Amino acid sequence: MAVQFNYVAKRGWKPKNPDENYIITLLKVELDEKAVKEAKYHHSKKISEKKFRNDLFEEAAGTVAAESSTGTWTKVYDGKDSGINLASEKRAMAYDLDYKRSMFKIAYPIELFELNNVSGLLAGVIGNIAGMKMVSAMRVYDIRFPRKMIEAFPGPRFGVEGVRKLLKKPRGCLVATVPKPKIGRTDEEQARLAKTLFTSGNGTYDGIKDDENLTSLKFNDFYKRCKKVLAEAKEAEKKTGHKKFYLCNTTHSDINEMMKRAKAIKNNGGIFMMMDVVTTGFAAVDYIRRNNPGLAIHAHRAMHGFITRDNSPGIHGEGKLYGFSISMIFLAKLFRLLGVDSIHGGSPLAKMEDYGEAEYICKVLQEKNLKPHHKIPTLGQNWHKIKPVWMTASGGLHPGDFESVLSKLGDDVIMQCGGGLLGHPNGVAAGVKAIEEARDIYYKRIPIRKFVKENPKSELAVAVKHWGYGPKIVY
Repeated sequence: MAVQFNYVAKRGWKPKNPDENYIITLLKVELDEKAVKEAKYHHSKKISEKKFRNDLFEEAAGTVAAESSTGTWTKVYDGKDSGINLASEKRAMAYDLDYKRSMFKIAYPIELFELNNVSGLLAGVIGNIAGMKMVSAMRVYDIRFPRKMIEAFPGPRFGVEGVRKLLKKPRGCLVATVPKPKIGRTDEEQARLAKTLFTSGNGTYDGIKDDENLTSLKFNDFYKRCKKVLAEAKEAEKKTGHKKFYLCNTTHSDINEMMKRAKAIKNNGGIFMMMDVVTTGFAAVDYIRRNNPGLAIHAHRAMHGFITRDNSPGIHGEGKLYGFSISMIFLAKLFRLLGVDSIHGGSPLAKMEDYGEAEYICKVLQEKNLKPHHKIPTLGQNWHKIKPVWMTASGGLHPGDFESVLSKLGDDVIMQCGGGLLGHPNGVAAGVKAIEEARDIYYKRIPIRKFVKENPKSELAVAVKHWGYGPKIVY
């Protein structure tokens, strides 16, 4: 491909002072075999198969760097007023090419992007690169932001410590429940469920959360639900002496309506709003963070699987890719930068457990000086002033999982159990007690198997008998 400049760095090249001067991405590509055969047909020189494929891989890496920065697929006019000199100076460079795994990094000079514009950034570094004919598969593993870009965003308003202050809970995990069935309860029925959750057992249950497809429905109006559930939260706080939260779903394609809903939460004494950050988009998250009336933002990630899920053998570097995807690590970094206060990051009991992906996502959300993962292709990140974010663990969790999940993710996690509470054989109040017991014995360092053996009639023992100790597969 006759691109204008060379977008592949010489071997050994590194960007100078990358944390100040460059945005960096990490990718893996697979060459399209039809394109390889076609290239062979037109190739005149006799070279080895390995050298031929390495050359094509270099061309693919260079083309990605060109397409996502200052280049295009062919040479263009380079005379007066063409901008060609500046385009050459500011071009991105593909470097650290791994010929065995078909992986490489791209360094983008910081001047290529508006520092406070995530949508513009993604239009560049991700925008059109998946349309290359010579590539049959691609995964974008990670991105690393420079200091000036991080400073251009406010980051989370509250973060981990701020939410702890709001809830007057200086340590330990938070527990929350999503009403199940997802759709079916009226606003009045959801408020009654909230009362049961908040006041059962020792009264220490923390939160209730709307499910993603519960917005404002004819039988469960947002404004009625918001007012009634938050009223129950306030009553429960007086009764139990423990602060409560409600992750109230404001998601809407009209941002003005989302802001109206956020104000309703604030006016009714709420501290948290929920929004689906993938379906509403990066611009919506940025706008809501900068303009909402002082609420913590809980980021639900509905639809992320169509972006992040990849069942290819090469999802973690080794082996082949079969499709196009972006990692959840990449998305988690974007949403921490944009300023959410909590976000779903999976569970360490899911299928990626051997690689520790959920644990690493937790680090992405919470560590200040993030180091690259030893197995998963990653870049690390210095977060400077950006606050840590709550990791939400969810998806088939139940009381028998608490010891395992908390030991891997630490204390700054929201343990979200829907069916794992509401499906307790002895009812909802018993489900609350089982989760309180599972949480409390963990912090008392009592092994769950020992507790169950010594307390066979406890609600936790009943839950374990029903679900076991491992994760339940969500179909």
